[in-house]
Amino acid sequence: MFDRTNLQVLANHARAAAENMAHTLHRTAHSAFVKETQDFTVMLMDRSGATFAVPMELGATWYPGLTYHRAIAMVDDYRPGDVAFTNDPYSGHVATHAPDTHLWKPVFVDGEIVAWTGGHIHNTDMGGAVPASLSRALTEIHQEGIRFPPMKLVREGVFDETILRIMSTNVRKPDLNIGDIKALVGALNTGERKIQAMVRKFGKAGFIEGVSALLDHAEAQAREVLRSMPDGTWGFADYADEDSVEANPCRLKLTLTIKGDEAVLDFTGSDPQLGSSLNVPSGGDPRHTMLLVGVYYVLYTLNPKLLLNTGLTRPFTCITPQGSVLNPVHPAAVGMRSLTCARLRSVIFGAFSQAVPERLPAAPAGNNCIVNVMTTDERTSRTIITAVNPVVGGGGAMPHRDGTNGSGADAAYLKNTPIEITETETPVEFVKYGLAKDSGGAGRWRGGLATEMAFRVFAPDSRITARNRDRSFFRPWGVLGGKAAGLSDMVVNPGTEHERRLGNIDTAVLQPGDVLDIRSAGGGGRGDPHEREPWQVVQDVRRGYVSPAAAERDYGVVIRGGQVDEQATQRLRARQRPAPGHFHFGPEREGYEAQWTPAAYDRLIAILRDMPIHWRFFAKTEIFRRMKGRSGPEGVQAAFDAVCERFPELPRPGPVREAAE
Repeated sequence: MFDRTNLQVLANHARAAAENMAHTLHRTAHSAFVKETQDFTVMLMDRSGATFAVPMELGATWYPGLTYHRAIAMVDDYRPGDVAFTNDPYSGHVATHAPDTHLWKPVFVDGEIVAWTGGHIHNTDMGGAVPASLSRALTEIHQEGIRFPPMKLVREGVFDETILRIMSTNVRKPDLNIGDIKALVGALNTGERKIQAMVRKFGKAGFIEGVSALLDHAEAQAREVLRSMPDGTWGFADYADEDSVEANPCRLKLTLTIKGDEAVLDFTGSDPQLGSSLNVPSGGDPRHTMLLVGVYYVLYTLNPKLLLNTGLTRPFTCITPQGSVLNPVHPAAVGMRSLTCARLRSVIFGAFSQAVPERLPAAPAGNNCIVNVMTTDERTSRTIITAVNPVVGGGGAMPHRDGTNGSGADAAYLKNTPIEITETETPVEFVKYGLAKDSGGAGRWRGGLATEMAFRVFAPDSRITARNRDRSFFRPWGVLGGKAAGLSDMVVNPGTEHERRLGNIDTAVLQPGDVLDIRSAGGGGRGDPHEREPWQVVQDVRRGYVSPAAAERDYGVVIRGGQVDEQATQRLRARQRPAPGHFHFGPEREGYEAQWTPAAYDRLIAILRDMPIHWRFFAKTEIFRRMKGRSGPEGVQAAFDAVCERFPELPRPGPVREAAE
């Protein structure tokens, strides 16, 4: 029944239905984070709970491969009008941190479930230790707010008021939470009507057959992209700046193997489960959508006509050892998993960049900082909790153009809230919001510029959470001669005698008159900066993207009186330059890896992986403390021996097996 034309017709109907769901939620949501920033998803799912359609115009873009089947199976006796929900990262592995509340609804036709509608909203707050529920400093899931395992929220069209009352009692802004949840229920109802209309058009059997064909078609498209790549194995690693309040780096390591139309992503060698909230709760699912977000971006970059659904995940297998940062066990905290996922995407981009270097960009900023404010509105004496704005960095330079400014590719779905709306709803005053000069990595194609935002508070003890703070030490990398990008930063009262630099700290308490200034990282550059056309460099200087000093230092372009000094530029560009490697990481990573060589870190992981899970992070931290004056794998072994001497209780593994190359 479904030839190519009919399948496209069904795909268009499904996409339109998903878009209608998204518009319903967008128009009726209560919190700024959902209705303005658009941190939400909606989707249509087949009878097993596999996503077959998502919107493209509204909402987050992480979840086209999400499957609900494990969560669906944890609820019994679905009936028409029922809606189930969960926000527990360890129940069903659909939700991945407590603020993400997922709902799903069965769609019945002739007494049979033919599909599901589903989606999530990011609640402003779910209770817990800090406003907005998320901080890197949290160490166990119980600190991150109230959790609900999969259960029915709506029974045959009627909300369970007991559940809503429990939520209202435990969260800081219950009206926003419940308002957003009811808006999502409205979106699911919209999707239900649209699916029933498709069933009437295609027939029940035809609809079910067509949905299966949509998944198969996306799988075939993904396999076609993989076949366009060479067979081979490529390794890559990248770091989150800090693994916890201990402030040691967290390494993610990937070995990518492509063979024909299949790929294996082996994350063996990544850090152990952390004593902070940076863990990613994948549940060991070899195709968990959070592990494959970077893959979706690669596939879509190489074929923008892809159908976005779960079929894309079928050619890929992820390996994540249990007890690692990408597969933690309960009760590990997971609230800041989005920071680690940003670095995970960078790792995936870096591996694929080596497989097809001519087709992929440099690293995006990789730090989508979400800023929340809890303060008192002196006009009404009410406590306000709201998301102020995402501070998203630049996109990596493309093979054919500069990186996108202030919208970092892998986090571009997060929309900025207009300043006027924020100042109306929240008692803060913006003093700066724009692009940061000299923050994009230099290259033949320049990396996208970072975003910088500063605002003043007026009430005492105003509490700020700025989650996903990262890239203040390890820069987004450049490729093929392009340079690494500028670093992120967060400063209280910049340029005054009361200035405080916070680095990656993600919580702060401000007093009346204090100004918080937050800057993201930029995107990495691509290609030799000395091959950039001088007129493009002059244009960047005129626009305020690049300073005259950086034009001369990074691009070899001398500008006098607003014009290129041709002779001086030729002399400067004629100087001998070292041949570029594939990546440029910047001096910070180069200095760090002089001590912590890849072989040294592999030795660390080899030592840790045979320990009981609850000992691993402790042992890592103690080894780092004893690495002063040591380097390389021999230094790691000596540091570990010193740890064992100090802590004889430490389970000492047998002969060390080196981590996979």
